[in-house]
Amino acid sequence: MKEDHGERQEFAALVQAHSRALFRAARALLDSDAAAEDAVGEAVLLAWQAFPRLRRRESARAWLLKIVVNCACELRKKQGRVTYTDELERLAGAAEEEPAHGLWEAVLRLPEEQRAAVVLYYYEELSVAEIAKITGKSESAVKSRLFRARAMLRERLEAERT
Repeated sequence: MKEDHGERQEFAALVQAHSRALFRAARALLDSDAAAEDAVGEAVLLAWQAFPRLRRRESARAWLLKIVVNCACELRKKQGRVTYTDELERLAGAAEEEPAHGLWEAVLRLPEEQRAAVVLYYYEELSVAEIAKITGKSESAVKSRLFRARAMLRERLEAERT
């Protein structure tokens, strides 16, 4: 029982230390904060169930990120095409799309695959190899997504300045 308590504390400390990173990764893939919170919650539950089998504790951050990315992708599939009522006016064409203000908002407007690569690379400071492993894509695909995302961000941020 004592060992179980120590494991619980270790897991709680791990989740707490990386909670912002987990949320950012989920939010990069999902359309709302609430959906990102759901994905993180599901990921934490799955991670807790698998935690005793984690052999290399030093890679726990990447392991957690992989779980949250998988949960976010799964949630996105389940949601399908959801139209939130606060978006109806914009979708109906009554209002023009507002430009993104700031880098984070511009990142959130990137296509999903580019957004995930940018968040994991620049915000979570993972290597291209780690991102490839987490997302299940090749390293060249990750590099390509980062290249296209940087170009798109540069274009959008320059347009915002003018």
